Amino acid sequence: MSERDRLRWDERYASRGAAAPDSIGLPEVFAPYADAFPAGGHALDLACGQGATAVWLARRGLTVRGLDVSPVAVGQARELAARAGVADRCHFDVVDLDDGLPPGPTADVIVCHRFRDRRLDRAIADRLAPDGLLAISVLSAVGAAPGPFRAGPGELTAAFANLTVIAAGEGDGQAWLLARRAPLVDRHHE
Repeated sequence: MSERDRLRWDERYASRGAAAPDSIGLPEVFAPYADAFPAGGHALDLACGQGATAVWLARRGLTVRGLDVSPVAVGQARELAARAGVADRCHFDVVDLDDGLPPGPTADVIVCHRFRDRRLDRAIADRLAPDGLLAISVLSAVGAAPGPFRAGPGELTAAFANLTVIAAGEGDGQAWLLARRAPLVDRHHE
């Protein structure tokens, strides 16, 4: 991402101010499926913004790594985690995802809300642990004007076709997918 774009995101987050404790939670589109999210393990929150989802996951019992290009957003996420009492389970880093997904362990949950970089699809799917959960929502051309950051019809389900879909939808300018990677098969019990 260009320095100009990063500064634009910093300005946007600075103008919003710190996230309020009542903002903690899953993105609205995934809230009805909260029970599908595990209560332990490791999570990766891509383009985590102010950390509301990461903190929700940490409160649920997961250890979370949040990544965002904006140092302002990362600072706000750290503050939110501290105020919520889960700073020990939340780790936030300034990362430009244009450079790719940074190395790290597999994740039991990957959340990616309102960020789309098709070049990361394979890395995201590969980073999921067996039986891991992907929750991704992006801007969509379905019900909205096409654009470079908008997914085309059926794009998310096609991009993550190797995962088992739990729920998905697209319309009104948004596409989303909740899907699970196949669990490891225990060959000793077959």
